[in-house]
Amino acid sequence: MKDVTDKADIARLVSAFYEKVRSDAMLSPVFKHVDWEHHTPIIIDFWCMALLGDTSYKGNPFAKHVPLRLEGEHFGRWLKLFGETIDENFEGEKAEEAKARAVNIARLFRFKLGLTAPD
Repeated sequence: MKDVTDKADIARLVSAFYEKVRSDAMLSPVFKHVDWEHHTPIIIDFWCMALLGDTSYKGNPFAKHVPLRLEGEHFGRWLKLFGETIDENFEGEKAEEAKARAVNIARLFRFKLGLTAPD
């Protein structure tokens, strides 16, 4: 397996991850309203910014999640599926960085939503 090295890799990661989300019993109801065709390229840009330093992402990911009524278990499931997707498709420094960044994002979102105390 190879590491995450470019936008095509991130597109593969995000697409595979969202396939899991759409079929997951816990997460699919939360995200059933999402226009995946519109949303997926935006999140690909987000992860390109986070992992590759790309500057094409413009947005506020936290604000988009506020109205979703997320609970702590949603974040745990999201992290599990995201980590599995990375491990099934990639290995290396950027793959590990993606998992670490996902944990940090989940921690921050949970804190901002009042679902956990700060570490």
